[in-house]
Amino acid sequence: MAKHSDDIVFEITPQVLLKAYACGLFPMAESAEDSGLFWLEPEHRGILPLDSFHLPKRLRRTIRSDRFEIRISTDFEGVISGCAGDSPDRPQTWINRDIRRLYGDLFEMGNCQTVEAWQDGKLVGGLYGVNLNGAFFGESMFTRTTDASKVCLAHLVARLVVGGYSLLDTQFVTEHLSRFGTLEISREAYSEELNKALQLEGDFLALSETATGQEVLDILDAAVKQPRTPTC
Repeated sequence: MAKHSDDIVFEITPQVLLKAYACGLFPMAESAEDSGLFWLEPEHRGILPLDSFHLPKRLRRTIRSDRFEIRISTDFEGVISGCAGDSPDRPQTWINRDIRRLYGDLFEMGNCQTVEAWQDGKLVGGLYGVNLNGAFFGESMFTRTTDASKVCLAHLVARLVVGGYSLLDTQFVTEHLSRFGTLEISREAYSEELNKALQLEGDFLALSETATGQEVLDILDAAVKQPRTPTC
């Protein structure tokens, strides 16, 4: 069960939001129409180990083909609008007005990043998350074309590996994310991993924004060959 409070008695600022992430908390809303936010601190947390990212063969071919143009943090509004939109497996969204405002402010501060898939000049998939020291907190992703968000996820993991990050927080383990090696760990184990990550100085832009699919695959393969020992 997640800890949460439905009564927010103070204004949540971007600075408060970053402090909450550093303590293992993150905000959600009941729905896009709901004006309030509540904090979550799940008893079990989803993480995607950077040294054991699993890539299906078909997806590897798609990444190698460079079918999509991958851009980094060029269209936050487009990405969060895509994440807030309806989809067959997500008829409702928790991204309300305050979520858009807060993460938009974090984006302007450089603490929120997007990975975007473009095709024929159109945004067809992407993800966004919070960037804090050596931790990246994945918030949401969307796709309008087959594999677009999956390719973005692969580029994200490679970027975190090159940038010296140690934690990719997925919040929860979903069937979709479990295919890539997402693990569920206890709140205590997550706290240990988070504290380690906060001691690092990750560089989200260490990987070139023009990195090819083959370069991304090479990075991911090298990371798997030299794994770190995760906390269980």
